[in-house]
Amino acid sequence: METKGEAFARQLEAKAAEATALLEGLTDADWKKTTAAETWTVAVTAHHIASSYESATRIIKTIASGQALPHFTPEMLDEMNARHAREFAGCTKAETIALHREGAAAAAAAVRGLSDAELAETGTVFAGMPPVSAEHLIKRILLAHMDAHFGSIRKTIGG
Repeated sequence: METKGEAFARQLEAKAAEATALLEGLTDADWKKTTAAETWTVAVTAHHIASSYESATRIIKTIASGQALPHFTPEMLDEMNARHAREFAGCTKAETIALHREGAAAAAAAVRGLSDAELAETGTVFAGMPPVSAEHLIKRILLAHMDAHFGSIRKTIGG
């Protein structure tokens, strides 16, 4: 019987493979277009996802292990995202695809290694918000996050 962690890892790998194909097919003109949802370039939006796997995985593993996260607010996240958009405005397609592949593979491996009991662990991610489970975080900050941003890229390029 497949564990939940294995099932989530397979979903993540499938989404990552689709995203890789999308990124590889982008033209230079596509790379420079601005997304309506994020108001970032396709380049920055893709790099945002590629660079987010590591922190998302760290958050999930911390919650799954029953540990507490440091104080963090939605406003802090917004500032981090804005800073990232400025710092990586000139990112290349090749570096972003490499980061995406590496990050997605590491995230899938981490998720695959989580037991059902670890997935059920809960903790607070944002200060003042209710606790969430590691399973919920996988669904939200890995899978749905990919869907939202890569969907935005697809819409921007007309795909």
